[in-house]
Order: sequence, then structure tokens, then C-alpha cells
Amino acid sequence: MSLEARDISFRYPCGRELYRGLSLAVGPGERVALTAPSGRGKTTLCQLLAGYLVPASGCVLADGEPVRPVARLRGEASPVQLLPQHPELAFDPRVRLGQSLGEVAGAGGACARADELLGSFGVREEWLARRPHELSGGELMRLAMVRALSVRPHYLIADESTAMLDAVTQAELWHVLLGLQERDGWGLVLVSHSPALVGRVATRRVELR
Repeated sequence: MSLEARDISFRYPCGRELYRGLSLAVGPGERVALTAPSGRGKTTLCQLLAGYLVPASGCVLADGEPVRPVARLRGEASPVQLLPQHPELAFDPRVRLGQSLGEVAGAGGACARADELLGSFGVREEWLARRPHELSGGELMRLAMVRALSVRPHYLIADESTAMLDAVTQAELWHVLLGLQERDGWGLVLVSHSPALVGRVATRRVELR
């Protein structure tokens, strides 16, 4: 049981090769930090692990099953959820946030789970009647975390997900996330330029070369 990249290679069209034969695995309950200088493809690897990009060779597996981008197009709940640095990317800008959460919870049969998480992350009921651009970054990130965790993922990928927030909000959200991770046992992949955050959160580090 693991989230596993097996011998993957990737390059953007007309761009340099980012990976060749890269392999890594993240087990349930682990908190793995990906470390590398800027521009070495950490965000790209997060998107590959979450199924937003497809490797040129090799494969990405979640508990032995391929992570398929087509599942997202069909509205299916993926066992791997991605928290991007910019939470507005997780929502349709034309749709009210309550509707967005309802669509995800309905697809994964997770309405009760979403209600529990709204309280855990301090989401106010009035936010659900608004569209993404009407909330602050911190407010929207709380909803993005609810959205990702409501489908009970096996793995969560946090790509600089709290980097744009103030220190107090970061500490609060990570406190909630780590409590849920320890309780539920999902694996976590973390990207952060904060040594203090990585030191506090990660149980293991993987340096990308």
C-alpha cells in the first residue's frame, strides 16, 4: 500500500527534461517532504503524483492502481488529492462555494464528512454562498482543504499550500491537518521552502536530483 512513482520520466514540449527514471514511494501515515532548489520541478512532480499530468514513461500508482486523469474528468473521487499553492485553482470561479463542495461530496458520498470538516477548519456558513473571488486566500484555503479531505483520500499532496498565508493562519491550518492525518492515517507529500515547517511536519525527506 503506497503512492508510488515507478521509473517516471517527464519533459514539457520544447522544454528541458525534468525527470528520467525517477522513483519514490509514500506509505500510509508517512509525511514526506520533497526538497530541491527552485525550478527543479517539485510542482510538476506533485501534479504527476496527483494525476494532473501524465509521465512520458513509467507510471504512478496509488495502492497498486494507476492514478488516472480521466477519473477527474468523470467527476470521480481520486484517492490522491492535491492542495495547490493558489487555492482558487481548486474551484470553478463561476460557482458558489457551497455548490462546489456539494458536487465533490456527492460524488464521493461524503456529505457528513464535509460537514465535520467545515467545523474543524473554522469555515463560516456564509462563505458557502459566495464565489471564490469573494473570499481571502486564507478563507479559500480552508475550503480547499475541506474539499480535498471530504472524499477521504488515501494521499494528500500539499504543494506550498500555506506559503501565501500569515504565520498564525499557517500554524492553525497545519495543526488541524496533522491532527486529521494522525487520526485517519493518510499519506502526505509536502513541498515547502520553510525549513521550520518541513522540520516540524516531515517524517522523511526526499531530495530531487
